[in-house]
Amino acid sequence: MTRRARRTHSPAFKAKVALAAIKGDKTLAELAQPYDVHPNQITTWRAPLLEGAAGVFGCSPAEALEPAVDLAVMRRIDQLHLDFPFAGSRMLRDFLRAEGVKIGRCRVITLMRRMGIEALYRRPNTSKPAPGHQVFPYLLRKLTIDRPNQVWAMDITYIPMARGFVYLAAVVDWYSRRVLSWRVSITMSVDFCLEAVEEALAKHGKPEIFNTDQGSQFTSGDFVGLLVANRIEISMDGKGSWRDNVFVERLWRSVKYEEVYLRAYDSVTEARASLGRDFDFYNGRRPHSSFGGRTPDRVYFDNLPQAMAA
Repeated sequence: MTRRARRTHSPAFKAKVALAAIKGDKTLAELAQPYDVHPNQITTWRAPLLEGAAGVFGCSPAEALEPAVDLAVMRRIDQLHLDFPFAGSRMLRDFLRAEGVKIGRCRVITLMRRMGIEALYRRPNTSKPAPGHQVFPYLLRKLTIDRPNQVWAMDITYIPMARGFVYLAAVVDWYSRRVLSWRVSITMSVDFCLEAVEEALAKHGKPEIFNTDQGSQFTSGDFVGLLVANRIEISMDGKGSWRDNVFVERLWRSVKYEEVYLRAYDSVTEARASLGRDFDFYNGRRPHSSFGGRTPDRVYFDNLPQAMAA
């Protein structure tokens, strides 16, 4: 069997594929097939294009394509994480082994990092920022949150699809649990987080405090700069925050068990449309027991200052 000769792609071809990836209508796996390239190459070509280096395609590290077996394991890890958010890599490994999955702890750790999840429990340090990124103190400890737009929170979660997966970011009003804006992306870049925050600010004014974890997206200069420019206090998860963040985990649990796990999205476009319908239901029709059966929309708008509500 002859070995396939290595091909050389033109800058124009690389730019075309990278632009298709940036558009975000298809996963990397879906893009790779029609263009007959490896997903690793698409990831490599996309990065310099986003940085404005048109026509320059270097040798940056690429993300590996997850085979079908890994996608199935990732989906199961996601379900286990929702059911047992305190479970770390060792416990998740043992859960999977008990179900007949042959897997080691190192592979579980790799998949968890790929998915952007970690155990939710009390510990001295949470997700680490990128080197050189600024970290802000946690401002919500013992803070009484008693009105809409006092505190907003943002988080990112993994969304499985029929082929591949995407990431979902959402901005949530802490008091009412209302989802103010959201975005879907095929990579965990800062861009889709910025778009979600900008939409929330444009539609709902601004909060007094914005809380996130210490992930590199949220500690980046662009993200911090957006909040600082709008004179919003920045809070980042630290000691004592793990209990407060349970409500975000509950949001993801609702989204996944009531929407995502009931479907198998065939495309990013389908995922966006279906998630949009689910968030409309979550905000406007789904009763919440913690609010006496009221919806997040009602709790949010009924408690806004009269001038803003109008």
